[in-house]
Amino acid sequence: MLAGFFLSKYSSAMSSLVWVELEAGAPDNNLREIRRSHGFSGIHCAVLKSNAYGHGIREMRTLVDEAHWLAVNSLDEGLELRGLGETRPVLLLGHVDLARLSEAREADLRLIVYNSETLAAVASLPPSAGQFRVHLHLETGTWRQGVLPEDACGFAGRIMNMPGVFLEGISTHFANIEDTLEHNYARMQLDTFEKVCRDLSEAGIDPPVRHTACTAAAILFRNTHFSMLRTGIGVYGLWPSRETRLSAETAGLPIPALRPVMTWKTRVVQVKNVPRGCYIGYGCTYRTTRPTVMAVLPVGYADGYRRAAGNVGWVLLKGMRAPVMGRVCMNLIMVDVTDIPDVRLEEEVTLLGSSGDESISAELMGSWCGTINYEIVTGVSPLLPRRIVLGER
Repeated sequence: MLAGFFLSKYSSAMSSLVWVELEAGAPDNNLREIRRSHGFSGIHCAVLKSNAYGHGIREMRTLVDEAHWLAVNSLDEGLELRGLGETRPVLLLGHVDLARLSEAREADLRLIVYNSETLAAVASLPPSAGQFRVHLHLETGTWRQGVLPEDACGFAGRIMNMPGVFLEGISTHFANIEDTLEHNYARMQLDTFEKVCRDLSEAGIDPPVRHTACTAAAILFRNTHFSMLRTGIGVYGLWPSRETRLSAETAGLPIPALRPVMTWKTRVVQVKNVPRGCYIGYGCTYRTTRPTVMAVLPVGYADGYRRAAGNVGWVLLKGMRAPVMGRVCMNLIMVDVTDIPDVRLEEEVTLLGSSGDESISAELMGSWCGTINYEIVTGVSPLLPRRIVLGER
């Protein structure tokens, strides 16, 4: 199946001027590395929300064989996975429209619950032969979705008394575990979660799947693992933050050997000689200081190449840096290739990833744009073709 998929995507990508490459072996390597760091042997859930963090949900589901479960944000993402033939458990992390709860049940999608209105709507559904598996999401300090700790036992009790509904899990999410070297807030959240779990157990309620660990928690704190890891950014070979890695190194923890999955490429669509003193692009923000050889690339902010990279970032041709000149346009950028010999029409250009000894990481691109690696990869247009490439780059 993968071979046929690879060939069809290869043809599509090679006919495109802008495309994304995904390394076939990297996602499973990353899942194994995260489990290995603390010897975890429970359920591993790969988070494929938001078009698999911009990598392509259709493609990524074929590359995470090591994942036991998958998680997405929306009902439509879950239905897409089922439509692609996905049979593994799929957890919906976001809110599901009350009017569409029956679709989630029919597709055997797990549901995160935290609203009384959702429970009432589930209770009003017609009887079904299958169970509706739900997970109570506990508010421990992130202050997004979640049931307050003092309400958790009553909320869980309601679920336990609902025919055809199984309280399969309980979860929470950490607010301040990635961007800091001090983790007292995360420890407070974990203490709250564990206390509620004890209270539930004393009331005879023991959801079998307990999960709190995002990528950073999975790497830094073994006591957050419980029954299941929910690995998001780490699946894609990216660290949650520099602070996460530094925390792991300082504590002497095993460092997972993560491999970035995504490479983003384009092609040169024009090469031209520009005299000294010419203004490049909108707003006249860049002016040449020498006779310049310029390459025009057919990628812009409509494709997810962020406008903030103008006059700051660079791309890679023949393993060399070519600075971005002027503002990033909707569909074009201009780069200086004066010092790169023999640049030709339709020559391959790396926007994100490695070329020769040079590399542009999502973290580096994020630093150009005042943002984080998550936003860089998630922002790559879903309209661009994704090509699966075999083996390590």
